Amino acid sequence: MPKDDALAAPTDLLAALGLLTRLPVRVDTDRAVARGAGAAWAWPLVGLCVNGLAAIVAGLMLWIGLPPAIAALMLIATQIVVTGAMHEDGLADSADGLWGGWDRARRLAIMKDSQIGTYGVLALGLSLLLRWQLWTLLLVAGAPLWTVAVATGVLSRVPMVALSHALPPARDGGLGRSVGRPGRGTLALGGVLSACIAIVCLGLTAVPVFVTITLATTLWALIARARIGGQTGDILGAAQQIADVTALMTLAALA
Repeated sequence: MPKDDALAAPTDLLAALGLLTRLPVRVDTDRAVARGAGAAWAWPLVGLCVNGLAAIVAGLMLWIGLPPAIAALMLIATQIVVTGAMHEDGLADSADGLWGGWDRARRLAIMKDSQIGTYGVLALGLSLLLRWQLWTLLLVAGAPLWTVAVATGVLSRVPMVALSHALPPARDGGLGRSVGRPGRGTLALGGVLSACIAIVCLGLTAVPVFVTITLATTLWALIARARIGGQTGDILGAAQQIADVTALMTLAALA
C-alpha cells in the first residue's frame, strides 16, 4: 500500500496509541500502514494520555492521604503498565548493546536479544530510582502534578520523532525500517504542538526544560550514530527515558 503523504490524519492518534501503549484501542491497520511515519507527530500526544492516566492514579493516592513517595511510585508504575514497559525495555537493551558489544554487528545482536545484561540492569535501576526520587521531590515541593505530568509526557516523546527523522535505521528490519522516517513537516508539527502544550502547562519554565532535553537528545543521537550507525526502536525508547529524566531533573532543580 502506498504511503499517505498528508501531514496529519484523524486516525494518527489511534495509530500512535496502538503502537506505543497497551491501551485497548481499535486501529485501522491498513490506514496505519499507509500513514507509516507520517503519524509520528502524534507520538507526543501519547505521552499526554499516558501521563494523564498516571497523574489520575497519583492524585488519587495523595487524595486518600498516602505520602508523596507512594504517589510517585504509583505514577511510575502506571506509566509502565500503560506502555507495557516498552521504553524501559529500550533503555535496558540500548545500554547492553551500545556498551556490551565490541563492534556494530555485535551491538545490534545484543540489542535484539531478549535477555538483559549488567549494563541494562544498571541503566534501568538507576533510571527508575531517579524518576521515583525526582517525582517525590517535586510532589513534596508542591509542584502541580497534572501540569508537570502532561508537560513531561509530551516533551519526552519529541526526541523519538526527532531521532527517527535525523538518523537512518541501523538494521534492515525492525521498527525503524518498517515504520519509516518522518519528514520535516511531521517533526515540526509534533514539536510545535508539544511546545505549545508545555508552555500552557509550565509557562516560561518550559524553555529550560526544552533546552536540556535538546542537549541530552543530541548527545544520545551522537552516541547512537557512533556505536551502531543509526537508530532502532530501542534507541528511540531509550531517548524517551533519557528525556523524561532530564525534564524531571530540570524541573526539580528549578522547584
